[in-house]
Amino acid sequence: MTAALEVSGIGMRIKSATLLDGIDLQVQPGETVAIVGPNGAGKSTLLRILSGDMTPTRGSVRLKGTALSSYPADRLAAHRAVLSQHVTISFPFTVEEVVRMGAGDMARVKAQPLVDAMLDEIGLNAFRDRELPTLSGGEQQRAHFARVLLQLAVGEAKHGPGVLLLDEPTSSLDLRYQINLVEIGRRRAASGTAVIAILHDLNLAARFADRIVVLHRGRLAATGTPRETITNAMLRDVFEVNTNVDLIAGPLPHVLPQAMQAI
Repeated sequence: MTAALEVSGIGMRIKSATLLDGIDLQVQPGETVAIVGPNGAGKSTLLRILSGDMTPTRGSVRLKGTALSSYPADRLAAHRAVLSQHVTISFPFTVEEVVRMGAGDMARVKAQPLVDAMLDEIGLNAFRDRELPTLSGGEQQRAHFARVLLQLAVGEAKHGPGVLLLDEPTSSLDLRYQINLVEIGRRRAASGTAVIAILHDLNLAARFADRIVVLHRGRLAATGTPRETITNAMLRDVFEVNTNVDLIAGPLPHVLPQAMQAI
């Protein structure tokens, strides 16, 4: 099976700073991957490279077996969709208009059922006529998530399962919508989409991900299942905290912040 995304020997330097060093990673169709690590570990840099928004100073990136750099912008948008960490729209577009942007140049009459489906899935039907700048940060983030899901759906209808990249998608969401978002991500993966998300909450990462990638100081510190990666040793060596990782129902590890002690 051709990997949805593959990076080999990725390195990223800006002036004297090394942001990433020697990253090798394959993500398969239908796989959910969480990228975790402390501040400055290189998580957002890696995601920007995976999305094609940034070109590494060394190494290669392949999307569905083809060099990522060879994709023109319109073709790239049809194969991968990205929810950035910060998206600012100051113009008074309504929520529905923002979501419809994900359809690109698709005819309005053809796009409308998809727009309606995304608004319903994200729980934004009641907000469709609201102007985006009047919403809370979390509500705006959900509107952009619906837009990105629409872009993904349009591309996958033509080209088959693609890649969904999420940069700290739960940062402004309350607990209910954090859970909803990871469940939506897992539903997309069940249909063959490769879903990669940067997450700070290790418990949420364990619930979401088939595989967790741990970055530390620009290098790959660990990769594996949640149980293989979220360990006392990893938390001590990477996050510099002492704690005891517990197991809840099934194989999922569980980390209690109130039990952590900074080293």
